[in-house]
Amino acid sequence: MNHSMTTVLNVKIGESKCVPRIWMEGESLTRAGLRIDTRYRVQTTAEHRIELHEAAADYRGETFKVSSRNRHGITRPLMEVRSRLLRAVFEQCEKVRVAIRKGVIVITALQLELNIVERSNRIMKKVREGAPLAVCSLFHAGGVMDKALHHGFALGGLASFVKVAVELSAVYLSASLRNNPELWRAESVAVHSDIRDMNWNNKAPACDVLVAGIPCNAASKSGLAKNELEFAEEHDDAGTLFVDFLDGVKATNPAIIIAENVPEYQSTAGMAVIRSVLGSLGYQVFETVLDGNDFGALERRRRLVVVAVCKRLAHAFDFATLSPVKVKESNLNEILDPVPLDSDRWKSYDHLASKAVKDKAAGKGFARQILTGSEAFCGTIGKGYFKGRSTEPFIQHPLDSALSRLFTAQEHARLKGIPEGVFAGEAETVAHEIMGQSVIYPQFVSVGAGVAKLLRTALLERDAQPQYLLAA
Repeated sequence: MNHSMTTVLNVKIGESKCVPRIWMEGESLTRAGLRIDTRYRVQTTAEHRIELHEAAADYRGETFKVSSRNRHGITRPLMEVRSRLLRAVFEQCEKVRVAIRKGVIVITALQLELNIVERSNRIMKKVREGAPLAVCSLFHAGGVMDKALHHGFALGGLASFVKVAVELSAVYLSASLRNNPELWRAESVAVHSDIRDMNWNNKAPACDVLVAGIPCNAASKSGLAKNELEFAEEHDDAGTLFVDFLDGVKATNPAIIIAENVPEYQSTAGMAVIRSVLGSLGYQVFETVLDGNDFGALERRRRLVVVAVCKRLAHAFDFATLSPVKVKESNLNEILDPVPLDSDRWKSYDHLASKAVKDKAAGKGFARQILTGSEAFCGTIGKGYFKGRSTEPFIQHPLDSALSRLFTAQEHARLKGIPEGVFAGEAETVAHEIMGQSVIYPQFVSVGAGVAKLLRTALLERDAQPQYLLAA
């Protein structure tokens, strides 16, 4: 019989009578040179590796026998490796790789399992020692989401900084570098690039938290309609960016992933792939749709929020326990600037009034948001707000109902609860773009504080475990 074949099996570490074990069976064992009734012993051990060789007849130590099973008239070999050594060498790994060639058995940890162990150990060590968490920020924009999470981590007693940030716009990235000094350190890497051009194989730095505001212009209702798309993934630029997001996850191996998008993204194929891939990489995925109004913001901005947690941290993220960090103003008037009644910001916007009439006649359901300031909330303000688009909010002139104006950049910031310093030094157009594509700031402060609480709880639970269960 040809014994030169190599057999590779990825098997789970199970348990038999409270002792770890792995189980192998089938014709492939015979082809790899295992003979029924042969006994094997441990030849060598190393970090995440055990090597088994055939034991001599007079060997008196621990051995593992190749047994047999007859099914349908065919005898097949089977082998159980049952030993506490499996847990000692492979710590909390759930699966191992078994390679058999010419009767030699080599058991090693799967790289995926090592990634899970490494990232959980890394972040727990930092939380225990008070070291800052390294953040990978994808689609960084002006850094509003990162700034909010940084603030939230700090409320939970954790320091953080942006280890690597990727952003397509040099203008937005420059604004963040200038206006968010708390996010950046000498070791930070700011990458001005299309994320699709990133070479993640070039030894990307390991990060503890990955943050991503995945572009939503292909998933929102308006984006689908404007681009005449049947589904979000058809969009030439944004449709497949979830693939690049997942590439970043694989490269930086974070313990925590925080992402956001429009609510409609929850039912896309891209989100289904994200859930599946993150699950296969060893994360528990938690998601919900949050409303900015519930977190102290006047802007009623609903967003899908996703928090993925390394499964080895063994702790769920509960959105229901998030605590608001800001009290919402009673109405819009409280955040409005004193714009003179004769300011050239007040305009008639005749083209929008005409469009509203046509949209209503066509049954499109679009209507202008003309607000007086007495309202307790306003609708979503997007990236292109300064263009004066028909469906976004305007403030009506107090004396002339034919006139209205856009919110100022400062007002826009207050509506979202964003510190006004994030757009310092930028033109109003850019300021609205930075904030319009960002997040409700106090909402993500709460998310960051929630993640910090999760990590501290995970550390307490880990420290309470018997020492032999802990990774080295």
